[in-house]
Amino acid sequence: MEYDNVTFMAYVSAAVVSALLTITYVYQYFKEQNTALFAPAAAVHTLNLLVIVAGITHTWPANDWAFFVECLHYAIWTLSIYLTLKSSSSQADLPQSLRVLFLLGWPITLFALITSITTLEVSFSVEAWLTLSMAVIGLVSVEQLFRYAATNDRQIKLLCMNLAALFLFDIYLFTHALIFQQIDPLLWQSRAAVTIATCLFMTLGGLLLLQRSDRPANLTLSRPIAFYTTSLIAVGVLITVLALGGYYVRLYGGNWGTVIYSFVLIGAILLITTVFISTTIRSRLSVLINKHLFRHKYDYRSEWLRLINYLAQPAESSEATERAFFAVASVTKTPGGAIWIRNQGFYEPVYQSGLPSFIDLPEEPVDSAFCQTFLQSEWVFFPDSGEDQALSQYNEFLPSWAYNIPDLWLLFPFIVGDELIGFMALTKPVADASLTWEDLDLLKTMGRQLASYLKRHQQAEQLAEGRQFDTYNKLVAFIIHDLNNLIAQQALVVRNAEKHKDNPEFIDDAIHTISNSVDRMNNLLKKLRTDGKDLVTRLNIDEVVKKAVAECWRQNPSLTVETDDCERYIEADEVRLVMTFTHFIKNALEATPDDGEVHVTLRCDNHDAVITIEDNGAGMDWDFIHNRLFKPFETTKSGKGMGIGVYLSREYINELHGTLNVISAVGEGTTVTVTLPID
Repeated sequence: MEYDNVTFMAYVSAAVVSALLTITYVYQYFKEQNTALFAPAAAVHTLNLLVIVAGITHTWPANDWAFFVECLHYAIWTLSIYLTLKSSSSQADLPQSLRVLFLLGWPITLFALITSITTLEVSFSVEAWLTLSMAVIGLVSVEQLFRYAATNDRQIKLLCMNLAALFLFDIYLFTHALIFQQIDPLLWQSRAAVTIATCLFMTLGGLLLLQRSDRPANLTLSRPIAFYTTSLIAVGVLITVLALGGYYVRLYGGNWGTVIYSFVLIGAILLITTVFISTTIRSRLSVLINKHLFRHKYDYRSEWLRLINYLAQPAESSEATERAFFAVASVTKTPGGAIWIRNQGFYEPVYQSGLPSFIDLPEEPVDSAFCQTFLQSEWVFFPDSGEDQALSQYNEFLPSWAYNIPDLWLLFPFIVGDELIGFMALTKPVADASLTWEDLDLLKTMGRQLASYLKRHQQAEQLAEGRQFDTYNKLVAFIIHDLNNLIAQQALVVRNAEKHKDNPEFIDDAIHTISNSVDRMNNLLKKLRTDGKDLVTRLNIDEVVKKAVAECWRQNPSLTVETDDCERYIEADEVRLVMTFTHFIKNALEATPDDGEVHVTLRCDNHDAVITIEDNGAGMDWDFIHNRLFKPFETTKSGKGMGIGVYLSREYINELHGTLNVISAVGEGTTVTVTLPID
């Protein structure tokens, strides 16, 4: 009688926990979890336990249907495994061998149904063999699920562990029954305890790992757990031996079994209910399971990809610090924090989120002990370290403002090379605020990556500013070069004024020269006020070349021009384009002796204008052309030039999407070819 009471209580408890498992899987269905496919299996498993309870109380002809329901619950577990495998597989159909495996149990289940309907007498051995076969099929199915669908799903891996334990115990139970031709009462009662344990673990896993299916599922024990387990096993063996002895002595004289199963049932219900209702407890238990049951606290591949995904998105320079903060927050689950970046002699706060508005974040001197500890030790400060001497050994260097930040969790550096470019402060996460070696390594690695990211944005800003100054400097160089030419023209007028001041033709020519200089200087002032686009007009390339030749014309050496008189046009700044040609023509004239020749040619086709300037002067060697000719401020005219004429000419030709080619030989002369796109 006592045995029946204990067994009854055991299977009632198992049925209740199994029903809770069913509810959990139904809940997962609304959360779109893969394991929701096991809800029907858990429901039939509960039904099987209730049939066993009914058989114990003899209140329902359960014995006629017990064999069928036993086989059915194995078949439904196998079916759920099949559906999970199919949904996880990239193939349209599973291999033939797997489909055969999952179909093997249904003929046995059909046979059991027929025997139950017809009340056909089946020997105990046949029932034991068939039930054992169903348990083996279930175990092999679990193995397939573990191999092919549990790689990156912790919940499925935990489910596989528990189902394997359940089926292995059943295999042992029915193997023992075949050998002794009867069900062992203690094993039958223990089956309920195994069911309670496995269903409880599956229920907790379904709740705790609900949102963490993307984490890796490699199982191992952490070193502290492995160390303590050695002692616990020794103590546990002693307690187990004593408990079994006491249980054997009291089996027929007391009701401890009923009391124990009652406590187990109440405890399981309270635990599952608490975990389901309390987000905080669920978070803490989730951290505990991930820390001690699985290999790593973090899935470094997923965390790294998440970090890179945040940083790879296009961002303005003003958004870089914000993106850096949320990249860290997505990994550490921190609700708030701030970032400091170096600016001259201080680290100044440039971004904050989730902090109270009354918090005033000050600057931190570069040479403070706090910043030097960051740089020299790559230290992660943990203000709330308590009595942990390893984590608190440098806390005396923490600045006073750090203690004014509510719920400050830690501060870690941004280091790239030997430079501390900044640091970040984080507030405590909701779940687990403790620090492990994994947290420290991950924070340092993220700090180095974020330092490179922020440094790159700083350099991009500096480069953009440099480009703006570069454009301005080119414009100033062009203006100075043009002013130099204007000064030369005015100086020539001044030198000849004393000699020819009474000559009306000289006066007219001087006025024309001064007027031309004024126009050019006004154009230069326009360039300073605008970006130069207002000066771009539609120019006839033939007229531009002839104008450049006219400005440079002299009798010795001989300067000749040959054009196609083509009606071809180009969009350009007339002053700069004429200056580009005059520079090459003047250089050719200066490099050619008085008895030499300089010849300018213009040839046009449908797409390009080719301007060639040839001379038979001194020429240049290969090294000068490739290494010095186009360098700014390189000149061979001692005291007469600035060395930027060729450089500015080439830059303007590039702006017009043209090409410049120089061919020269010492003592033979030089040929300059300019090709420009035209209409």
